Amino acid sequence: MSDTLERVKKVTSEVLKIDPAKIKDTDNFVKNLGAESIQSIELVAAFEEEFDIEMDEDAALSVQTIDTAAEFIAKVVAEQH
Repeated sequence: MSDTLERVKKVTSEVLKIDPAKIKDTDNFVKNLGAESIQSIELVAAFEEEFDIEMDEDAALSVQTIDTAAEFIAKVVAEQH
């Protein structure tokens, strides 16, 4: 799980142009990290590319924090690999 969490932070920092050291596990993509709706869609696409998975966009966009994103992605990876 920690590898997934670190990769989620890395992708998030690249898409949102934030120093990965400043991203906390419990940060909310919108409230804490300032993601706008278009960036949320870019994040979903970037996570799909990073983890080589396909996510349900509505379900993925309902995920609001870094740690829940890592959990969600880990579950999808387990189902698809």
